[in-house]
Amino acid sequence: MHNNKDFLGKIVLVTGAASGIGQAAARSFAHQGAKVVLADIDTQGEHLAQDLVSHGLQAVFQECDVSNSGSVTALFDFIQETFGRLDIAFNNAGIDIESSKLAEGSENVFDKIMDINVKGVWLCMQHEIQSMLKTGGGAIVNTASVAGLGAAPKMSIYAASKHAVVGLTKSAAVEYAKKGIRVNAICPAVIDTNMYRRAIAGDEKKSHMIGSMHPVGRVGTVEEVVAAVLYLSSDAASFTTGSTLPVDGGSTAI
Repeated sequence: MHNNKDFLGKIVLVTGAASGIGQAAARSFAHQGAKVVLADIDTQGEHLAQDLVSHGLQAVFQECDVSNSGSVTALFDFIQETFGRLDIAFNNAGIDIESSKLAEGSENVFDKIMDINVKGVWLCMQHEIQSMLKTGGGAIVNTASVAGLGAAPKMSIYAASKHAVVGLTKSAAVEYAKKGIRVNAICPAVIDTNMYRRAIAGDEKKSHMIGSMHPVGRVGTVEEVVAAVLYLSSDAASFTTGSTLPVDGGSTAI
């Protein structure tokens, strides 16, 4: 955990903040002095916010369904009324509920993945950019995936959604580059989260097989992903926009 104050006083939004990468990012931003808005459809995020506050940090939870425009509008109304601005946004909310080849896929699964992974990012970015334009700029980081940089067998809908996130990221980065708004994406490979652990269900053979898919020989950690998020959100990345940063143990180098 970082303990410096790189983000002291910054207003930071993290979506998908109740677990996994989002939770770790929220903690890191808070420990570096940010005032963090944790947004998630999972109200367990409230417990995280309370825990951060109990340790003298600044955090607040807002329930939000990023695929619902009314819910997203309410989130940003809250941010504006409470803080008056937004400096950094980490659009991390997303789902992966697919395990079929394309021709066997479900329309309901397609709609749900696209609603959350694409529409959700688009809706949030609209509000974030409008807010940042009023205050002279900011930084946005979107969670894409290595699946957004290539193929993902039996996950074609998910891959399409993450390719779309990359497209939104690059397009917005160019559109607002001269307005002081930087927009980048992280592209993780397989990361050791609760979702991953549920997927392997304690199967050491399966765990080893998945780890060996990465040239470094293991899956990534949430801390390694968060380090990339914090870099892209920081002034150290002031000349970086429109990038898609793989956090993938060398997977995309093959």
